[in-house]
Amino acid sequence: MNKSVIIIVFISLALIFGAIFVLPKYQELDLLWQRIEREEESLAKRKEYLQDLRNTAEELKNYQDQIAKINSALPAGPDLPALFDFLQKAASQSGLYLKSISHSATQSSSEIEELEETSVSLELSGSYLSLKEFISNYLEVTSRLIETESVSFSSDLEEGPRDFNLTIKVYSYAE
Repeated sequence: MNKSVIIIVFISLALIFGAIFVLPKYQELDLLWQRIEREEESLAKRKEYLQDLRNTAEELKNYQDQIAKINSALPAGPDLPALFDFLQKAASQSGLYLKSISHSATQSSSEIEELEETSVSLELSGSYLSLKEFISNYLEVTSRLIETESVSFSSDLEEGPRDFNLTIKVYSYAE
């Protein structure tokens, strides 16, 4: 046979061999490279996001005092034992006697979705000035968000301590 025919046959066989065996492997390799590039892009985005979170955390460290004030004004959950303790101490420091205290079930706030509100009813005994001091010096200036809903008392003309019924609403973050 002629050398040129043999060369053409070998070149044809090499092309067929390449098309059958090498081309699919090359396509697989190309797909793997594309997948690697996508994963590298995803990793780069995650690293950037993580760095943004670190920067934000560092920035928040500058606002620890303000964050602490917000956390005391709006605790996570109603924290009723601490609230009841505060109300007991504030009432006694104002010259009132706390006869009873009760609360209703905590419910979602109608204004803001993330807030919960709890109604607390207090039965107090003492003078009107003591009640006024209790509300103005303790409930209105506390860092905790407390709203006075209603105050009721008897209008007896007799001297001495009077009974007051006070209903307040306290706010907290929904847990």
